[in-house]
Amino acid sequence: MTRVSIPLLPADGPVVRVTGGDVRGLRAAEPDGIDSWRGIPYAAPPVGELRFRAPAPVVAWSGIRDATSFGLMASQQGPVRVARSTSVAPSSGEDCLTINVHAPAERGSKPLPVMVFIHGGGYTAGSSRDFSGQGEEFVRTGRVVFVSFNYRLGALGYLDFTRYASRQHPFQSNLGLRDQVAALRWVRDNIAAFDGDPNQVTVFGESAGGNAVTTLMAVPAARGLFARAIAQSPPPHSVYARKATGQWAGEFVGMLRQIVSRRQGAGSSVTRDVPALLAGASTVDLLAAAEILRVRTPITYPGAFPFAPVVDGDFLPESPLVAFREGRAHRIPLIVGTNDREGSIFRGRVDILPRTPARIRALFARAPETSHAPMRAAYPGIPGRRSGADFGADYGFWYPSTRVTDFHSRYAATFAYRFDFAPRLLKLVGLHATHGVEMFALFGRADEPIARAMTSLGGYEQYVAAGERMRGFWLNFAERSEPGPEWPCYSEATRSTLIIDAVDRVVDDPRAVRRRAWNDFLPELAG
Repeated sequence: MTRVSIPLLPADGPVVRVTGGDVRGLRAAEPDGIDSWRGIPYAAPPVGELRFRAPAPVVAWSGIRDATSFGLMASQQGPVRVARSTSVAPSSGEDCLTINVHAPAERGSKPLPVMVFIHGGGYTAGSSRDFSGQGEEFVRTGRVVFVSFNYRLGALGYLDFTRYASRQHPFQSNLGLRDQVAALRWVRDNIAAFDGDPNQVTVFGESAGGNAVTTLMAVPAARGLFARAIAQSPPPHSVYARKATGQWAGEFVGMLRQIVSRRQGAGSSVTRDVPALLAGASTVDLLAAAEILRVRTPITYPGAFPFAPVVDGDFLPESPLVAFREGRAHRIPLIVGTNDREGSIFRGRVDILPRTPARIRALFARAPETSHAPMRAAYPGIPGRRSGADFGADYGFWYPSTRVTDFHSRYAATFAYRFDFAPRLLKLVGLHATHGVEMFALFGRADEPIARAMTSLGGYEQYVAAGERMRGFWLNFAERSEPGPEWPCYSEATRSTLIIDAVDRVVDDPRAVRRRAWNDFLPELAG
């Protein structure tokens, strides 16, 4: 086994032994009371021959490894649009499979529950170094150990190139999803060194991270790696069959060939060996082709997004919604919820929902004709801007989440919520409680510039308080599998849902008219 020599570090932080060797973390200055270990490898770098391959075991090192800095973010497009530049985001790269652990500096006599956060970003952006990836406000309570990690994104993690696999290039599917399972295995095997309890792991995530949670619930290899789950604003049915993912992979290869040809200039010849093209392409060229595919796909295939898990019949044997319906999803306690107006922020560069007139017409054309009138009644003015945004968001987030809660409640404890609080400014600009708005409050980052701007016209105290209550629910759930006595368990008989607002309340079967309209409009999801 190759061994990497890491220079010894001064004794300025706690040292623990993990898979691969010893790591020294960072002890935060008081009164934070947090020990942090960052950038620990949980798998081998997925580069060279390991590109488009399942995560391989960690490469061991000698000495004590510096674990005071975050690892590279997964390769992703930078802030400059691809039409003008194909630059890679700062501090990103393919060698990205690292994990971070944050624990209370004061240790108790018993191991603590563990909360593992999966970042969002549409499976094309984001990282564990985002504000939500550190979880200080969770750790400062002294009640949990907090874990975050990076996983492969975009074409490198979420396009299915198995149709092009060869003996020399044995590509595999669901790479980002496999990374997530590898990270959870690392937690199982190593978290006791950080005073965490490997039998009390709660996995949670938002947006794409929420999709990761609902998908992991249907992955056989993930069984037993977590005891509870929380899915915030998940798009649970953004998991696709091989026919669709194969089509997108083919389109991507065509785009990549054109990009490489243009870069090489006139008279150059690009290899027709697709496996060699994919294996040898630069990260910049892969990102450029992925950005084109990301923009085009929601237009060409309304309601679809190309970077998502694939039902490959192996690692992910069936659609997660089918697994939930049939009781084959992991039968563990689950919280699922969405925000009041998820779709209002999906404009411009992130316009991926079926919210435009053309995309809405395409979905109506695929739905039973008898469902059209009830759907129009549920969304008055459709395809107007507001009704279109709500329709698109309900298609992507809310309605499939109701299916998950209905199905899972038949087999295990399930809790449903809706986050409704919106500061005054967000209401004035028409965003309201949009996608992701709860994150700054939940993670105690209401003083971030964006959050301060959101609350500049009022609502700061109520926003902070809503986040504190939500964080309390999450901590209770991580400790004892239920969020609190004021939040009833969900059942199909009542569909009791906690509405998180300036004042929380419980509502039975909120938006029942919409739910029934969608049952007829998407009978394949109704179950």
